[in-house]
Amino acid sequence: MKIAAVTNDGKSISQHFGRSRYYKIVSVEDGEIKNSEIRERGTGHFAQQQQQESHTDHFDAQGRHGFGAEAQNRHAMMAQEIADCDVLIAGGMGAGAYQNFKSAGLDVILTDRANIEEAVQSLSKGELVNLYRDRTD
Repeated sequence: MKIAAVTNDGKSISQHFGRSRYYKIVSVEDGEIKNSEIRERGTGHFAQQQQQESHTDHFDAQGRHGFGAEAQNRHAMMAQEIADCDVLIAGGMGAGAYQNFKSAGLDVILTDRANIEEAVQSLSKGELVNLYRDRTD
């Protein structure tokens, strides 16, 4: 299983997906971490190559943030960056991002755990609780 956790330091899970700089990618086999790498995020608030867009493009016709056409396109680009992963772990994210990542085939888990390795171990044991209702905005 390959897990992507959003991070700014390679050790802790970022509290907001869109404000994280990196993904820490962890490969787990038989409940043990076998490999890990850091990938720079190419999209999002801190991306090196920011797209010029109006934040109003993030809203759909019902006024829901993160569900507009531009937001969906950006979420699709973010999902492509971790297309080889099975799971995405973050501290929190918008509901539009959450739904788009789920639609891209990722198991998205929002957690209050701070340490990436501890969260990965809990996930491997089936003990990591998804706090989706409490951690989407």
